[in-house]
Amino acid sequence: MSCCDGPSEQYDLSKPIDVNNKRLINCKAVDVNQLCPIKYEWAWDHYINGCANHWMPTEVSMQKDIEQWKDPNLFTDDERRVIMRNLGFFSTGESLVANNIVLAIFKHVTNPEARQYLLRQAFEEAIHTHTFQYVCESLNLDHREVFNMYHEVDSIAGKDDFVMSLTSEIMDDNFKTDSVENIQTFVKNLIGFYVIMEGIFFYSGFVMMLSFHRRNQMVGIGEQFQYIMRDESIHMNFGIDLINGIREENPEIWTDEFKAECVELIKQAVDYEIKYAQDCLPNGVLGLNAEAFDEYVKYIANRRLERVGLGAQYDGVRNPFPWMSEVIDLAKEKNFFESRVTEYQSSGNLEW
Repeated sequence: MSCCDGPSEQYDLSKPIDVNNKRLINCKAVDVNQLCPIKYEWAWDHYINGCANHWMPTEVSMQKDIEQWKDPNLFTDDERRVIMRNLGFFSTGESLVANNIVLAIFKHVTNPEARQYLLRQAFEEAIHTHTFQYVCESLNLDHREVFNMYHEVDSIAGKDDFVMSLTSEIMDDNFKTDSVENIQTFVKNLIGFYVIMEGIFFYSGFVMMLSFHRRNQMVGIGEQFQYIMRDESIHMNFGIDLINGIREENPEIWTDEFKAECVELIKQAVDYEIKYAQDCLPNGVLGLNAEAFDEYVKYIANRRLERVGLGAQYDGVRNPFPWMSEVIDLAKEKNFFESRVTEYQSSGNLEW
């Protein structure tokens, strides 16, 4: 039997593993994460890059953020709304991604080096959730208000429910990637979390929060968002490589009908994200407005669509925030362990 016969078959570990028998899904199961020989160098590279970006939120000082947040004259109500909405969305969005990795994706991705990266990503999602807990404690925010927005704010609930709808079927204990239809269902889940959640939904929030950082406001949160953005960039690139690898190994899934279905999912996501931007920016702040985000979301959606072989869908859109490219480029060069504060206080010791 070949490794295409399903994940129930076991490798004979008394014999060398043939690299040609490795597959991203539906490969022979092993009792250990048998990395060598590595077949998918891109997966291992993403793992190494993730390790190189290791950071912890408590290593970022929040003292200046606390002073600014306490100042009743520094931020308008609209500006505080932008900050709170993004904390509310990210606090639950990160945990949804983590749950999907641990409970859904890891089970069905049978390649060891890809699984090695998934383990790293799951830890990074935990760090991101830790970040928002740390921010809430530092700024003395109502934890319930922040972490419960996915129930109480329609624009956040809509995005979360949309992505979770792509998970329910593969969460079934009996689900297996043993047919064309089921592999397509699994790929839709990957598109939902890697292309839509991490590649589109998160990036609008990055622009909003880093706009404050550019004005030397909420610099602690801004620094943490820079590290989160660098993590998410690697997550998205891994996910896109995984999607492309699965469709290359299973070309029969990539039908015109399925491609049209994937395009429609991403278009729906764009609509959800535009509604979220309108909710965050009803009056515009920091030179940002909902109209600019309409174009930005479509611009990045085009880039994600092209990366997974679906082609751009929105004509005549450009990047209205060119400074974001500079932030991303700088973040790649920045050495966190050289730039971090050498003496910091935990949120419990910070003075109000």
